[in-house]
Amino acid sequence: MNRELMILIAEDDLGHAALVRKNILRAGINNKIFHFVDGQELLDFLLIDEKAPHRKTETSYLILLDIRMPKVNGIEALRKLKAHSILKRVPVVMLTTTDDPREIQKCYELGCSNYIRKPVDYESFVDVIKKLGLFLKVVEVPTVQGVEDHAGN
Repeated sequence: MNRELMILIAEDDLGHAALVRKNILRAGINNKIFHFVDGQELLDFLLIDEKAPHRKTETSYLILLDIRMPKVNGIEALRKLKAHSILKRVPVVMLTTTDDPREIQKCYELGCSNYIRKPVDYESFVDVIKKLGLFLKVVEVPTVQGVEDHAGN
């Protein structure tokens, strides 16, 4: 895995976000992890909103994206990212409790890299995140390059 990879978690449930972070670290992934409580915060970071902290070029990102979030939900955030000329190459793993086949289909149609359903029970949830951590150890991710206008084009 690219040592410069930053993991971005967009998850409104703070308990789930903490479990994801903790178990990614337990899997031996020591990359920087940033947490966003909704899709809008994630988009502000990635689309370089002047008022928010923002991404850097020449850096690799991997996004773990929940679907059910306030302000901008995960599907809309995915749609905006995959429509962006530069950010469309950033891998997005949908990590959500939703197992509706229509939503799974929609996410893949929009360009998500993987779709992982978070189990409801604690032990299964921890196991899924540990497996995700193992996956992150071997995945190669492209860097975000180039500069675009602040409108995201």
